[in-house]
Amino acid sequence: MKNKLLLGAAFLALAFLVSCNKEDQAEIDRDLIVQYVADNNLNATEHSSGIFYVIETPGSGGSPTVNDRVTVRYKGYYLDGEVFDETDGAATAKFRLSDLIEGWKIAIPLLQKGGKGTFIIPSALAYGPNPPFGVRANAVMVFEIELVDF
Repeated sequence: MKNKLLLGAAFLALAFLVSCNKEDQAEIDRDLIVQYVADNNLNATEHSSGIFYVIETPGSGGSPTVNDRVTVRYKGYYLDGEVFDETDGAATAKFRLSDLIEGWKIAIPLLQKGGKGTFIIPSALAYGPNPPFGVRANAVMVFEIELVDF
C-alpha cells in the first residue's frame, strides 16, 4: 500500500510539473509572438487557440474542413527568419488537412479558396518539445499560406 501511495504521489508530481512546463512554454511562446508582431508592424488577429494571423487575401468559394484534401503554396520559417520548408515557386503541395499539425488544422479553414494569409503558430500547435529530426524543439513557426484549392 505504501508503495502505491508513493507511486501515486510521484505520478501527481510529474503530472503537475508537465502541466507547469506546458503553461510556461505557452507563456514564452505568446510573449515571443507578441514581440514578433510588434517588431514586424503586423496588424494580426489573435485566434482563441493562440495562433496570431493576418489574412492578406480572403479568397472566396468557401473554406475547407479538417476532412478535406488541400492544395497549397506555403513557406514555413522560424521567428528569426530561417526557412525550414516551402513549396518551390509556382509548385503546389497536396495534403489531407487531418494529417497536418494542429496549427494548420486551425489556420487553413480561416482561408477560403484562393486566400492567402500569414499564421504565427505557437510551439504546442506545431511540433512541440519532440519535433521530427531537423526541426527546432519548442519553436514558434510562421507560415505564409495560399489555399489554392480543396
